[in-house]
Amino acid sequence: MFKTLVIMILAVTAGTVGDILLAKGMKEMGDLSAMNLRGILNVAFQALTTPKLIIGTAMLAIFFFLWLAVLSWEDLSVALPMQALNYVLVALLAQFYLGEHVSPLRWSGIALVCVGVMLITKSSTA
Repeated sequence: MFKTLVIMILAVTAGTVGDILLAKGMKEMGDLSAMNLRGILNVAFQALTTPKLIIGTAMLAIFFFLWLAVLSWEDLSVALPMQALNYVLVALLAQFYLGEHVSPLRWSGIALVCVGVMLITKSSTA
């Protein structure tokens, strides 16, 4: 179980950092919904050369391969809820790195999800 927890923490961290970098990079690119086809193609080309998007994609690839490793030895009903821990990391990084407002109600929901994850994880060792 310890091996699973360590790998899942690494995977969740990689996935969360990847998501945050992709969000930050795309916010800097601008709103795609307000662009015509030429603008979208231009942004697509820029995305291939933007460090935040490249690193974000690489982090999501790391998450994917770590996730495959976890799935090779852990029950899906235990492993998948552990991914919910990324809600905490996403909220923290979104608030402090992206400058998003995370309301107390949202933090309460995140806490409830974490309690559920702990209960599910504990049930796998019982």
